[in-house]
Amino acid sequence: MDKELDIREYNIKTLAYMGDAVYELYIRKHVVKNSREVSNKLHKKTIKYVSAKAQEYIISKIYEILTEEEKEIYKRGRNANTNTIPKNTDLIIYKKATGFEAILGYLYLTNQKRRLEDIIRESIRIISERG
Repeated sequence: MDKELDIREYNIKTLAYMGDAVYELYIRKHVVKNSREVSNKLHKKTIKYVSAKAQEYIISKIYEILTEEEKEIYKRGRNANTNTIPKNTDLIIYKKATGFEAILGYLYLTNQKRRLEDIIRESIRIISERG
């Protein structure tokens, strides 16, 4: 998007939807570049980074380095009403992961590529060190 995004004009779930896609793409790129596995094993490695539990863990580690605006977006995403919950996680973890994805969607849609990539790089580091 060329114009500045007014976050109040977008449904927070839309930002999370975009953030989910962007994050998955960056993680897939990371996994493919760092592995010579076949697709089934690549998928398992990717899940390690993109699961709701992983995203909830990441946000717990990076929350303090977020800007005030990013914290506000996170809170909106975390507090958004939800109608569905994945089978493998509980509601609180899912909501925190949604907040994380909303931040990434916002950064992507506002063309803040450097900040987006900094957060994704830190996310990869956090999960890689976790094991």
